[in-house]
Amino acid sequence: MNKLAVVQNSIKLNSLVDNFRKFLDIAPLSVRSYTSGVKIFFAFIHANQIKNPTRETVIAFKQALTESGKKPATVALYLAAVKRFFAWCEQSGFYANIAREVKAPKIDKGHKKDCFAGAQVKSILSGINRNTLEGKRNFAMFALMAACGLRTIEIARADIKDLRNVGGVSVLFIQGKGKTSKADFVKLPAQVENAIRDYLQARGNVEESAPLFVSHANRNNGQRLTTRTISGVAKKAMINAGYQSARLTALSLRHTAITLALMAGQSLADVQAFARHTSINTTMIYNHAVNRMQSECESVIANAIF
Repeated sequence: MNKLAVVQNSIKLNSLVDNFRKFLDIAPLSVRSYTSGVKIFFAFIHANQIKNPTRETVIAFKQALTESGKKPATVALYLAAVKRFFAWCEQSGFYANIAREVKAPKIDKGHKKDCFAGAQVKSILSGINRNTLEGKRNFAMFALMAACGLRTIEIARADIKDLRNVGGVSVLFIQGKGKTSKADFVKLPAQVENAIRDYLQARGNVEESAPLFVSHANRNNGQRLTTRTISGVAKKAMINAGYQSARLTALSLRHTAITLALMAGQSLADVQAFARHTSINTTMIYNHAVNRMQSECESVIANAIF
């Protein structure tokens, strides 16, 4: 079962990784992440002239990633790819599963991004110039992320035809992270729907199958926005309003929506459904932060001391 040494040349390595890719029955984005992780592992053993990797090799790979400055979540992703790869190798009778008992790094379950207060979001929105087509788009997009907690990938995947009416309520059907269909939806507050309609009216006659938000640059006019562009639009609006921090990103808008819902007294179950969290434990992370912010412990202690 020790045949891995024969794939050190690029042609055989690409063939091996391609076979592994075909074996994976997961979302396309996850397939790319896994195959990328395996290639990085092979680059590591090639650089260290390792012909027959062992469990110690996988541990050294994990340590090297950490020492290079990779975040724990990134290290965990690459390690998951390697573990999946060697599980497949063993199943195929190709190589022993040397990664079976290697533990992933501990990931902090708290949020890495900050969130805004409602008044702060309002100030950012008021700073977006809505006199241009691009400005109307940016305003509608920012409002949708802030009020409905959409991820950038959900914004990018949205089409005009996803704007629908359910039980007399205007909604937007979305394809969430890791989903293959648009089965979920968010209800559109009147202010958000009006912003979207204003933008679409300014675009003129477009097919319902067209993306909801598109580029208006000369080079790629009419093309679907990428998640990078959406993130950039959100970040620029924040900076223009004076909120310049590495901890404030497009994801902060999702955190803001969920946090504001909990602070307003919405139930955990309702917020879980709103945020489309698979596990209520994820929602509990937000709830813990809200409870901590509303605690008066520090004030009570300070009053007792001073």
